[in-house]
Amino acid sequence: MDIDQDKLHDFLHRFVGDLGAVMAAGGIVVGERLGLYQALADKPQQPAELAERTGTAPRYVEEWLRGQAAGGYVEYDENSGVYSLTAEQAFALTDPDGPLYAPGAFQLALGALRALPQVTAAFRTGEGVGWHEHDEDVFIGCERFFRPGYTAHLLTDWLPALDGVGAKLNSGARVADVGCGLGASTILMAQAFPRSEFVGSDYHEGSIAKARSRAADAGCDDRLTFQVASAQTFNGGPYDLVTTFDCLHDMGDPLAAARHVRRSLAPDGTWMIVEPFAGDTVADNLGPVGRVYYSFSAFLCVPNALSQDGGYSLGAQAGERPIRELTAEAGFTRFQRVAETPFNIVYEVRP
Repeated sequence: MDIDQDKLHDFLHRFVGDLGAVMAAGGIVVGERLGLYQALADKPQQPAELAERTGTAPRYVEEWLRGQAAGGYVEYDENSGVYSLTAEQAFALTDPDGPLYAPGAFQLALGALRALPQVTAAFRTGEGVGWHEHDEDVFIGCERFFRPGYTAHLLTDWLPALDGVGAKLNSGARVADVGCGLGASTILMAQAFPRSEFVGSDYHEGSIAKARSRAADAGCDDRLTFQVASAQTFNGGPYDLVTTFDCLHDMGDPLAAARHVRRSLAPDGTWMIVEPFAGDTVADNLGPVGRVYYSFSAFLCVPNALSQDGGYSLGAQAGERPIRELTAEAGFTRFQRVAETPFNIVYEVRP
C-alpha cells in the first residue's frame, strides 16, 4: 500500500487536534462549573491562588490550567508561572448571558455523546432516539448554545428584517413560538414587546416545565404561556407571527408541521424560520461549521426526527432549497431569505 507521508502527517495532525478537542470539552465544562474561568478573569494567577479562590484542589487546577494553555483557552507566562485570560477569552468563556458563550456548546456536545450506545444501536436498526431520551445536559446545553445568537440578533436584526412585523409586535400581536425548548427565544420576545401575547410550545414536558419557571423569574409570565404540544398539534391563533428556532429540521413530519403553521396563521401573518447555516449541497457544507452541525445532527437531529411519526429527517444541514419546497407544498406563496449569521439563516414565509 503506497502511503503519501505528507498526507499521512497532515491526517495525524488533524487526529491529534480532534482527540485533544474531545478531551478538552470536559475540561471546559469543569472550568465553568467550578468558576475557574470567572475567577481567572479577575487577574492573572498562580495555580495555587486560583485553587484557593475557587475552593478547589491545587494539583487538579494546575493540570487543568496546563491543558487550557495548550489549547489556547488561557494564557501562560513562562517566566512567572502565571496564568491569565485575554479580554477575548474572557468574553467567550465567562458571560452566560452574552452574545457568545463557548461552555454551553461543550455542555451540549458532552450531553449528546452520553447517548452513544442508543445512537450506535439506531445506526443498525434505522430507528430513532427521541429528544426526551437524552441526558438533561442536552436540553440545557442546547439552550445555552443557541441563546447567545438569539440575544445578539433576534431583536436587532432578525425581527426587524420581517416586513411589517416589528410594528405589529409594538402595537400588540399574537405570537406562537413552536419548538421553544426552554423558552429562551420566547422570553426574549416577550420582554421586548410588552403589548404582545406569546405562546411557546414544545413536545418535551421537562423543557416546558423549565420554560414556565424561567418566564416567572423574568417577570413576563402574565402574557406568556407555554403548552406541551408538538409542531403539528399546538393550538391557539390565529397568530400574527409563528416562529421556529433551529427546530424544523428536527421534526419527523416537517410538512405536516408547515401545514399546521399555515392553518394557524392570520391571513396576513408571517412564519419566521430560523435554521442552522447551510448550503444546498454537501460540498457547500464541508467546512468547520458544517462539521459541527453534521456531527450534532447525527447524534440529535436525525435520530429525533426518525423517532417521530412521519419518519422523515431534513437534518441540520438541509439548506435553503428543501425548506423553500416544503413551505410551497404546505400552501405558502412567499418565501425569502432575510438575514444570516455564521451559524444561522433566517427565512420569512407568508401565505
